[in-house]
Amino acid sequence: MPASKPPESKSYAGGKPEGQGSAVLAEGLYLANLLVLPGVAFVVLAVMFLRCDRTAPPLFAAHLEQTFSASLWAGILLIFINLLIVALGGWSSAHVWTVVIVYFTVCHSSLVLLGMLGLAKAMAGQCFHFPLVGRPLPRDCARFDRPGGLL
Repeated sequence: MPASKPPESKSYAGGKPEGQGSAVLAEGLYLANLLVLPGVAFVVLAVMFLRCDRTAPPLFAAHLEQTFSASLWAGILLIFINLLIVALGGWSSAHVWTVVIVYFTVCHSSLVLLGMLGLAKAMAGQCFHFPLVGRPLPRDCARFDRPGGLL
C-alpha cells in the first residue's frame, strides 16, 4: 500500500515535501556524529539547531529537534559510561572492556539504528519521533499520514 502524502503540505516542483532535503541533512549529521566525525558533526548540527527559526518547514524542524535531542542524549550516555568506568576502578581495571562492549552493543548500536530509521523517514518525507530520547513532534507533523507499524 503506497504511503499517502500529507494533504496540506507545501511541495517543491519535484513533489518533495518542503524541508525534506534539510531533514535528510540533519539525520545525516546525526549519524556522522555517531560514526564518522564525532564532535565536528555535532557542532554543525548544534549551529543548525540554534539558527533554525519558527518559520522552518515542519518536516525539517521535527527531524532537527529529534536529532539534536538524540545527540545530546548520546553525549550524556558517553559521559555516564566514562564515570561508570572510573567508579569501577579506572581505565586500567578488568571491568573496562565489559562495560565498553556492553555500551557499544546496546546503547551506541541502538542510537545508530534509530538514526538510520530516522534517515529513512526523512528520505520518505515523513516525520519521525526517536523513542525515549526524542522530543515531542510539532503539531504540523501530526497531520502526516503514518502507515501502521511498529514505529
